[in-house]
Amino acid sequence: MRRKGFTLIELLVVLAIIGVMLSLVPMAFRSLPGLEAKVAARELADVFRAARGVAIRDNREEFVTFDVDQRLYRQGSFGQPHQIGDGIEVSLITARSEQTDQSTGRIRFFPDGTSTGGQVTLAGSGGTFYVRVDWLSGSVEIAR
Repeated sequence: MRRKGFTLIELLVVLAIIGVMLSLVPMAFRSLPGLEAKVAARELADVFRAARGVAIRDNREEFVTFDVDQRLYRQGSFGQPHQIGDGIEVSLITARSEQTDQSTGRIRFFPDGTSTGGQVTLAGSGGTFYVRVDWLSGSVEIAR
């Protein structure tokens, strides 16, 4: 008499196949054109919004510093540095008073929600994204 069901070996083979397929999913998403620049733009916009929130909440100035040559940015003086991917070209437009040298500058947020304003351009293989900070309202937007 034969029982219905699966053997342990059959189940292990199916689980191994599923594991291999799941490990390939991230690689498929990395190859989508423009995804790196889009993700970098969203992460940067989140850091800007967080800096604005800190300035309002703590009633003090907060800033995001950029080093275009090193492809790094960080919130505040002691924030964790964020590296922008190698395949993305970066440029920064900010107030002259916030430029420390040719490749380094800041966008500063004030306790009333305003900012010095500026724009970071992220250009990748799939397109160009502009992360803009309005000086009057401090609002952050991503444009394409």
